[in-house]
Amino acid sequence: MKVSEAMSRDVRVANPTESIEDVARMMADQDVGSLPVGEGDRLVGMVTDRDIVVRAVAAGRGPGTKVRDVMSGNVKYCFDDEEIEAVSRNMGNIQVRRLAVLNREKRLVGILSLGDVAVNAPQVAGHALGGVSRPAGDHNQRA
Repeated sequence: MKVSEAMSRDVRVANPTESIEDVARMMADQDVGSLPVGEGDRLVGMVTDRDIVVRAVAAGRGPGTKVRDVMSGNVKYCFDDEEIEAVSRNMGNIQVRRLAVLNREKRLVGILSLGDVAVNAPQVAGHALGGVSRPAGDHNQRA
């Protein structure tokens, strides 16, 4: 199965100059925990509800804090024509719950979540979930 068959296509994109309050409201409206961050036609980051809590609220920053100050700039992504089995394994290895999905022209076309994998390819979801559930990893919540 290709990533394009399982991914979510209706993706809102945050702007790095938006406030975390506005982006948190977008997340609430969409019932999602992360949003890609775009500038012009380029993907420049990802912001999660956890980024807002740990990098902003816990650090005493206010609701007017800009997304660029809390987002993760090192965007992990996959391509829409990749096999979901390989991408799922990679999600577990790099310990991420969601990946931006790009086409080969590097334009954002969707988001692939562990939930998407579990619903559409349950036979491969276990590795990803096991990997994501491991403690630590090469990422942290410090900007």
